[in-house]
Amino acid sequence: MTDAAADRKRAMFWLVLLAAAGTFALTMGTRQTMGLFMSPMNTSTGLGVGSISLAFAFGQLWWGLTQPFAGAFADKIGAGRVLFIGAVLVALGTFITPYMTTTLGLIFSIGVLSAGGAGMAGPAVLMAATTRLIPPERRGLATGIVNAGGSFGQFIMAPIAGWLMVSMGWSSAMQVLGLVVLLCLPGAFLLRGNSLQSAPAGQKVVGTGEAIRTALRNRSFLLLAAGFFVCGFHVAFLATHLPGVIAACGLPVQYAAWSLAMLGLFNIVGSVSIGWAVGRWRMKSLLSMLYAARALAVLVFLLSPKTGPVVLIFAAVMGVTFLSTVPPTAGLVAKFFGTANMATLFGIVMLTHQVGGFLGAYLGGQIFQATGSYDWVWYIDIVLAVGAALVHMPIQEAKVVRGAAA
Repeated sequence: MTDAAADRKRAMFWLVLLAAAGTFALTMGTRQTMGLFMSPMNTSTGLGVGSISLAFAFGQLWWGLTQPFAGAFADKIGAGRVLFIGAVLVALGTFITPYMTTTLGLIFSIGVLSAGGAGMAGPAVLMAATTRLIPPERRGLATGIVNAGGSFGQFIMAPIAGWLMVSMGWSSAMQVLGLVVLLCLPGAFLLRGNSLQSAPAGQKVVGTGEAIRTALRNRSFLLLAAGFFVCGFHVAFLATHLPGVIAACGLPVQYAAWSLAMLGLFNIVGSVSIGWAVGRWRMKSLLSMLYAARALAVLVFLLSPKTGPVVLIFAAVMGVTFLSTVPPTAGLVAKFFGTANMATLFGIVMLTHQVGGFLGAYLGGQIFQATGSYDWVWYIDIVLAVGAALVHMPIQEAKVVRGAAA
């Protein structure tokens, strides 16, 4: 390969990562700051935490429901078109949310438009597009970087959202965030193309229906999806209710904003590290380790005094594992079935993630409203995390050959 060709290949690698990670940063960063708006939204509408939690929980579920369909469309018509529509819907839903004064209205704006758009511009399509456009030997690191993009967005957007809320009020702050999402539209052009382009010449591409039927008969795929359900429960509870947990500890709102930022910042470290590790250790082992670490961290937090430094350290530890499960999960889907239908199949796994997310967001609000405490949610989270650590062990995955990892 000539130097010029190598330079073009290197430039394309980073352009693809910039487009995918940037899109994920803006869509995920905006969604992950929504927990900051729950209290002022409740004060403004008088609907109650339980009703507003329902809208957030429906958004978690809808975000997952859209991803298999978004993945199927991306596999057929191209990722660029799907990402463009998704970004516009996120912006629209976020912008009109302050005008909604009923539970049904919030479900429509937060749960249908914003969450549905974020699902279309979410991990299923982004990871599949990245995997399609990146050489196999660099996919682990690439998916880790893209996943870190979502966390970087959260790290940047949470303090910005907090500053905007203080300076211009919660409704105007939310509308500004909606407009900022539109900055990711150029990335849709760079990520254009569909799964047919990823199939080697002369190889028949399996139809979507056949690919889904094959996956649903695969025991390892089902175990992987079960573990990702737990990830969704954990992530949605933290994203939605961590500000409420911190408020219940009697700490000022600044700690809530910075805790969300710490989740994002340290997930950058976790995502890139796991992306690097994907090519060196078995992915199922990495997943078991991450879920076990979550269970231990929550247990230690429950036993610790709830001071400002403690909640920030807890957020940092949780950040390392927050979305670090995505690169090995996506990697296992590609390893099981190839890349041709990956957007669809990873979308199915994301759906189970968001069913867990629905329960995490909804039960968090319901249990707090019933008991005045989040303790029982934490207990459930510990049990689920231990279960997820165990359920990955029977997954059939070939042992990594260290010489091939490089």
